[in-house]
Amino acid sequence: MTAMNNPQFQKDLPSSATRDARKSEKSSLQPKISLFGRWLETLAHLGLGELTLRIGTNVLSVILILSVVWLMRNVYPQAKLNGTSGALAASQPTATPTLSAAAIPAPLTASQAGISRLALPHTSIPSRPRMDVITYTVQPGDSVFGIADKFGLKPSTILFGNYANLKDTPHSLRPGQELNILPVNGTYYEWQAGDGLNAVAKFFGVDAEVILTFPGNHLDPDNIGDYAHPNIQPGTRLIIPGGVREFTSWQAPIGVTRDKPALARVMGAGSCGKITGGAVGFGTFVWPTPTTNRRVTGYNYSPETNHRAIDLGGKIGTAIFATDAGVIVYAGWNDYGYGYMIMVDHGNGWQSLYAHLSQVNVACGHSVGQTELIGLMGSTGNSSGPHLHFELMNTVYGKVNPLEWLPAP
Repeated sequence: MTAMNNPQFQKDLPSSATRDARKSEKSSLQPKISLFGRWLETLAHLGLGELTLRIGTNVLSVILILSVVWLMRNVYPQAKLNGTSGALAASQPTATPTLSAAAIPAPLTASQAGISRLALPHTSIPSRPRMDVITYTVQPGDSVFGIADKFGLKPSTILFGNYANLKDTPHSLRPGQELNILPVNGTYYEWQAGDGLNAVAKFFGVDAEVILTFPGNHLDPDNIGDYAHPNIQPGTRLIIPGGVREFTSWQAPIGVTRDKPALARVMGAGSCGKITGGAVGFGTFVWPTPTTNRRVTGYNYSPETNHRAIDLGGKIGTAIFATDAGVIVYAGWNDYGYGYMIMVDHGNGWQSLYAHLSQVNVACGHSVGQTELIGLMGSTGNSSGPHLHFELMNTVYGKVNPLEWLPAP
């Protein structure tokens, strides 16, 4: 029996309807071909597919080339032209702008800031340091400090170089005086018969070679001979660069007390004899001048210029008061430039001094209280104008700066 006749086999075969449905489903799953695809498929069946593909590729290439050429001719030349025109415009010369007379700025004047350049027909040679002593005539209003500053020297050098005129005190300065102006800081010494170079140098605190080799002294080291007996003529004036010495003191000695008033006897007729008793000070001080005269108008406290005091300005006749309670140990004329002078011993190691007075209102041994009137301001002695020369001294501290002990003005 064949399979076709087997009922079981026929049962397993799909029906015709089922076969049609499967065929329809299979056909729906196949992709749809476009018109252009069918045209290419037809050409391929005719044997023209490869030829057509080559021709199409060539045509597309030609179209692409023509598109590029068109873009180059219509877009790129315009951009290049614009760029070139800008460069050409920048390279062309430009016309010089013109300014009206009103727009031109005015020239700088001498008072305006700026660096001027002068036309000098010769070459400027820097000045050499001065090596010789020159002279200067004191003018009204000059001071030792001002003259020293004018020549770039220390005030002490002005005093050291002019002992004959100033006697180591700035109060001796007067208009019309001829002063020696040293080229450097130091002292000025007149050579004496029998002097030795080493001894002179030691006295002023320098080496002998400093004196010998300074150009302003015009000494020949090869012909100087023995330092103990050098070939230097007596009367020769020598510059001692860097030299110093002690000032000759014309000031009142420290320690003129009621127990030892005779210490001031060498100062003049105002010295007192022995004094016993009397007022004792508080150890604090007040201004010796009225409130309107509490400023330094002359020389300030300056050990460098041998001025260990302050000068308080005012008018002749201005009242002078005791800075503290004490006893008068000097009252009268002073022979060494102070004019009329008063000294007060405060009995506690302190003394005060008042100089250049026009009037003395106290006498030796007189006890005075703090702020008591003792005299009147003047300009006696070595004084260039009315003022009070005021000193404070202590047996321990020496001559102190009064401004450090007085209250604020």
